[in-house]
Amino acid sequence: MEKQRLNKFCERISELRLEKGMSRQELADKLHISVRLVGYWEKGERECSLDMLIKIANILDTDINYLIGFSD
Repeated sequence: MEKQRLNKFCERISELRLEKGMSRQELADKLHISVRLVGYWEKGERECSLDMLIKIANILDTDINYLIGFSD
């Protein structure tokens, strides 16, 4: 993922998670991953796989294009 898109992803995953009233731990539990990994994504320190991106979009009830910054 290019840097600009990664930045949008960081912002939007955090924003959408908070809008849902979900903690990092709750999102991590739903994805069956560590809370640390969610933190890495939100800080832009790691990228996620396409498979994980699809799961995140479903859990946060959003479109993948919005999540990665291709649409507003």
